[in-house]
Amino acid sequence: ASVDLKEELGFVTATIPASTKTTRLAFQIHINKSKTFSLKLDDLNQHKGGGRKEWKERLETPFIIGDQEGGFQWDQITLPMTNPWKSRLRTSGFDFSDDGDTMYVCCWDGDVWKVTGLKESSTLNWQRIGSGLFQPLGLKMIDQHIYVSCRDQIVELVDHNGDGETDFYKSFNSDHQVTEHFHEFAMGLQADERGNLFYAKSACHAREPRVPQHGTLLKVKADGTSTSIIANGFRAANGVCLNKDGSFFVTDQEGHWTPQNRINRVKEGGFYGNMWSYGAPKDTSDSAMELPLAWTYKGFERSPAELIWIDSPKWGALNGKLLNLSYGHGRIEIVPHEEVEGIWQGGLCRLPIPDLPTGTMRGRFHVDGHLYIAGMSAWASSQSFPGGLYRIRKTEASVGLPTKIKAYEDGIKLTFSDPIAKGVLSELKKNFQIESWMYQRSKNYGSKKYEVLAHAVVSVELSKNQLELYLELKEMKPVDQMSIKYKLKGKDGSSYEGEIQNTVHKLSPISLQRFETRNK
Repeated sequence: ASVDLKEELGFVTATIPASTKTTRLAFQIHINKSKTFSLKLDDLNQHKGGGRKEWKERLETPFIIGDQEGGFQWDQITLPMTNPWKSRLRTSGFDFSDDGDTMYVCCWDGDVWKVTGLKESSTLNWQRIGSGLFQPLGLKMIDQHIYVSCRDQIVELVDHNGDGETDFYKSFNSDHQVTEHFHEFAMGLQADERGNLFYAKSACHAREPRVPQHGTLLKVKADGTSTSIIANGFRAANGVCLNKDGSFFVTDQEGHWTPQNRINRVKEGGFYGNMWSYGAPKDTSDSAMELPLAWTYKGFERSPAELIWIDSPKWGALNGKLLNLSYGHGRIEIVPHEEVEGIWQGGLCRLPIPDLPTGTMRGRFHVDGHLYIAGMSAWASSQSFPGGLYRIRKTEASVGLPTKIKAYEDGIKLTFSDPIAKGVLSELKKNFQIESWMYQRSKNYGSKKYEVLAHAVVSVELSKNQLELYLELKEMKPVDQMSIKYKLKGKDGSSYEGEIQNTVHKLSPISLQRFETRNK
């Protein structure tokens, strides 16, 4: 059957009839209509084996190993910021290969790199393997296949001839709904055991949604054939954390209908507060939305990113706990939390690590037992370095971080990773400074503090194993935000100083047995 060519509105369109057989076509474009041209149909199979290398140069950078004192040490995976292609390397996602020596890194400006040398931890070898992608903000490896989450599609990078470079940018799924609005980022990329992929799509900034995917958490089937909406109500959800029970953790940013940053535990069908996401209910009251696990005040956590479960025995008592990566401050925070009658609540407390020079966004644990994180600076952040890759190692030193938090009608119980020194309990209460406040959710951008209240510490009890502290507080009640500042001594003489910012939705009844039986 012939191809039908038509000129319409300044365009030439070609209509190709349907066929069950392979159709070979070639188009020739020229300006001079008076000339005739012969058209030869090439055998297209000759182009399926891969092409010549585009980026022959290999770059080397040092793996700078840190020797800091304390409970954590951090290493710098130096980026080849000076390179032949003037790539800015605003690192936005990564994952590891099965060999334990290689990682693949995507950058927001469209590049993908292969990095080797992780085992040796001395010299890193960088190979540019792809470019031209549309704002990639997540990368995931499944059975050694590389998938990159871009603003317009999920791309599989295919190397046909084994030279290490991408020969074919395969569109694994292109259901992404793209408009000209700058704010609709496609954030993160995770996969479940069946190979289904998950990412978050941001909403428009300060305006109504234009497509059904604005402000949603999305699932792409393992075969790439379809995309479905899991939950909505997000403003700018920077990444996805997939939990073992099938739920998710998704963060969001202060803005319209989001009075402060929020950490969400997401379930299917939930609405998470942004009235300018697609599918929002007509009811604008707080009762129409799912409550956040925690609000976080912008001065404490400017912009939360992706959460990650600690999966390494090398992290000792912190293994199995939850972390948040801070794009806004370039830091890492532990997320102690609890469930009370189906309601999730908790807070954040930063790890004793200085702020890194770029905003941290993506994290994964390597087979070496250490946490690798990637980040960049592209929109509002306190950290301005373009991009960065780091490895965080837990040492044997104590850190005294809060791993659990539980709210009662008469106070707060905190569980720490390391034993607290006994001391004099009547004096210990002076080492806490606690206050709370509320926010007002509206169409306005953000919220100031309302109903600020200082909570006097009536008494402090320490469990027998010296890991739990019970703080009896005056005027304990549900609040949007609580700040618990503490200065403590560890059993080994270490100093533990920090701040927990948490949310209290529901209070557990007063219990005469403050601690578990095993602590008595």
